[in-house]
Amino acid sequence: MKKINIVILSISLSLASLFLNVNLCFAVQEKPILKAQTETILQLGPLFKDHMILQRDLQVPVWGKANPNAKITVEFANQKKETTANNEGTWLLYLDALPASFESRTMTVSSSMQKNPLFIFDILIGEVWICSGQSNMQMAVGGVPNIKALIPSAANIRSFSVKRTVSFTETDTCEGEWVTKYPNSAVAFSFAYFLEKYANIPVGIILTAWGSSSLEAWMPRDMTETVPHFKTIMDEFDANIEAQNKIKAIIDGPKPWSRKDDIYLRRQSNILYNAMMHPLIPYACRGVVWYQGERNTQSMFGMLKEPWFSRNSGMLMYGNTLKEWIKNYRKKWNNDNLQFMVIMLPGYGKTLNTSSDKNPESPTAHSWAWMRESQLKALELPNTEVVNTIDLGDVKNIHPKDKLPIGERLTLLATKNSFDNKIGAHGPKMNHIEQNKNTLVVHFDYAKGLKTIDGKSPTGFWLSDDSKKWVKATAKIKGTKIVLHSSELSKPLYVRYAFAGVPKVNLVNEANLPAYPFRTDTFKP
Repeated sequence: MKKINIVILSISLSLASLFLNVNLCFAVQEKPILKAQTETILQLGPLFKDHMILQRDLQVPVWGKANPNAKITVEFANQKKETTANNEGTWLLYLDALPASFESRTMTVSSSMQKNPLFIFDILIGEVWICSGQSNMQMAVGGVPNIKALIPSAANIRSFSVKRTVSFTETDTCEGEWVTKYPNSAVAFSFAYFLEKYANIPVGIILTAWGSSSLEAWMPRDMTETVPHFKTIMDEFDANIEAQNKIKAIIDGPKPWSRKDDIYLRRQSNILYNAMMHPLIPYACRGVVWYQGERNTQSMFGMLKEPWFSRNSGMLMYGNTLKEWIKNYRKKWNNDNLQFMVIMLPGYGKTLNTSSDKNPESPTAHSWAWMRESQLKALELPNTEVVNTIDLGDVKNIHPKDKLPIGERLTLLATKNSFDNKIGAHGPKMNHIEQNKNTLVVHFDYAKGLKTIDGKSPTGFWLSDDSKKWVKATAKIKGTKIVLHSSELSKPLYVRYAFAGVPKVNLVNEANLPAYPFRTDTFKP
């Protein structure tokens, strides 16, 4: 009997132990579920970090993530704004426009479902510009001596450099920090330097650039709806499993990437936009400085089959594509007044293999002249500017060092538009042509004090009739006009000015700003 009781007791203890273990297992399983249900999340967009600069005189969107339906409160500069996160946990609110200020302020962001708020320290208010493009925008300050010399006297400039990477889909985050110093881009820094000196307010530069990238690299996928050749590119990309696997292997592979892999990534379409531009939307800024185009000069008509990275707009489709790109970005930023300053490609002597004429001064060669004409199409949209660089560049070097004038000219255009100053910001622009027997008279806008920089007769003008044979013109300044003729043409009909890879030009206005290139014919290349 005693043995039976002992056995029963042992069985009872075993069953009790079993039930206890089962309950403990359930308890262990329930803990993470409970934690997941109560975990608090409060995040801000990737640009909302210490030392940031907010755009003056515009509403400032502030956004991020939180628990679904959490009440979000943002306090800054005597403002208190509230909103509620949606069912997915995303939220967005707007601060009222604020004037420029050097006062260091703190932003407080709190959630009703999180005990501790977030703090962002040392915030200033000023002018914010996104500077983007390829290698000539990326070119470092140290490579340009006269811009490097500006560093000791630089002040009140802050910058955020977006880490160069790619993504198959649009991302909401990017790597980078605001720093209280100039951006390491010769063009972006010189622009910020002169803008700060002129306006005497803080200047923030968001630098997102990568050498060798095409315009298509910075295009969102929804532009397949408005740009037919881009749809073709993306359809081909979607079908190219080998390329996708290679990109994934590079992204997931060892760091840093090899130069070969780095080049392969930056020459792709769309995936740079996804990782390096989309996360910036809708950060308040004055506009975009765009220095790009070299990658798209590899053909006249675009969409070359070989090499694969030449499958882009080419020079002739670039202009219309650029306009669609600008319109798309404005829609994404929800700002029709978002300014775009396009930097014209400067002088460069290389011509395409399709060109029988290899003379870098020829008005008929397949040269960068055609790309500049496409870039100038941006001016067909409001709130756009093209920085004229026709007097700059290097016949042999695709990365010229004369970038200081670009920063100065960007500043003239930015202050004219953003500060409404009555200053000289444009060089002479052709308005119309008047035919007078055996001469053609070019009428210019922005031509006060029209002159040549060297005191000689104007150069860079060519004339033609319907024969399509172009001859150098004899040019003479007459007030704000230029009178052209040639002993080789009895009745000239058309003018091309500075329409060459590396034209010899000397025509400027009283502000010493160069005349813009143009052509009046409609001949096809």
